[in-house]
Amino acid sequence: MIRCSRCCMPDTKPDIFFKDGICSACLSYAKRPEIDWEERQKELVKLLDRFNGRVIVPSSGGKDSTYIALRMKELGADVTAVTATTCHLTSLGRKNLDNLARHVRTIEVTPNMTVRAKLNRMGLEMVGDISWPEHASIFSVPFKFARELRVGLLMYGENPQAEYGGPMGADRAREMTRRWTSEFGGFLGLRPSDFIGKEGITARDMDDYTFPYVLEGQEAHFLGAYEPWDSHRNARVAVENGMQAEVPSVANWWKEENLDNAQTGLHDHMMYKKYGYGRGCAQISVDIRYGLIDREKALAWVKAADGEFPFVYAGVHIAEVLDRIGLKPEKLGEIIDRFTNKELFHAGVSNHSSDALQGSPVGEGSAVQQ
Repeated sequence: MIRCSRCCMPDTKPDIFFKDGICSACLSYAKRPEIDWEERQKELVKLLDRFNGRVIVPSSGGKDSTYIALRMKELGADVTAVTATTCHLTSLGRKNLDNLARHVRTIEVTPNMTVRAKLNRMGLEMVGDISWPEHASIFSVPFKFARELRVGLLMYGENPQAEYGGPMGADRAREMTRRWTSEFGGFLGLRPSDFIGKEGITARDMDDYTFPYVLEGQEAHFLGAYEPWDSHRNARVAVENGMQAEVPSVANWWKEENLDNAQTGLHDHMMYKKYGYGRGCAQISVDIRYGLIDREKALAWVKAADGEFPFVYAGVHIAEVLDRIGLKPEKLGEIIDRFTNKELFHAGVSNHSSDALQGSPVGEGSAVQQ
């Protein structure tokens, strides 16, 4: 595994590319001064005017969606925040959604949560991702409600390929198209139709997870294409306007991100097992680019904490997460082993999840980093 010479991101991240030892996320960040941001702001205002100032903000109540909603409101837009209810809402997530409703109109769309729990478990078993249904619904639900409300513009946050690395040229995307969601939506080859007929799941059950027909003139844009994206500015603005934050787990570097879903800890740990890096590595790499920490100190933290198993995430114990999705604790260890990248990890004892799993409430067995 080769890490970027400027940050901590590895070449094992899907879609990332390196040039002269530097990852595409750092290369993209270095190009920011070349962009005429004043002109981009004018383009943003024209975009809002083209859609009569009406905009849908897909929302979790977190720092980014809160900032986007407030920024759109500041620009004079008529904002509706649409939330596709997360898999396992935390108490902090509930508070932050309620806080967002103090500032803009909000709509929360909750699916059949018994079906959702089955999808969480099957996603974990089939492709090693407990969050598959969340990935699908955060794209499908806002588009559907934009269509119902006859609002043509949706505003998402950063372009992930610009902020965290992606294929060459992907960092220039301003629109989140159907093609973009197919390539970068995190579906891992699973389609909604793959679940139909399993454990009583119907086509109607999967409607909330199916990307809808997009009306002519309906567009979704990345706010990060129109102003320099800054996660810490977003967090500061959100907290100043009532959002609450705490570090959700030992494997997270930031305290203001992904606070709404108790299952995110397991999702992030599976990412670590598949690709050799976790959420904390991605977050601290952003801080290196921002000049907030030097690479040597950041890499020391990554090596110590990035692979730690999140027994508690945002105040919820892993045993409650497994109970929600109907998964036996011993089964989790088997799933982790099955999706562990054996080119990066070998069987044995480590100070990461292997030690944590041995004799713990989540079963036994794991693999550790080479």
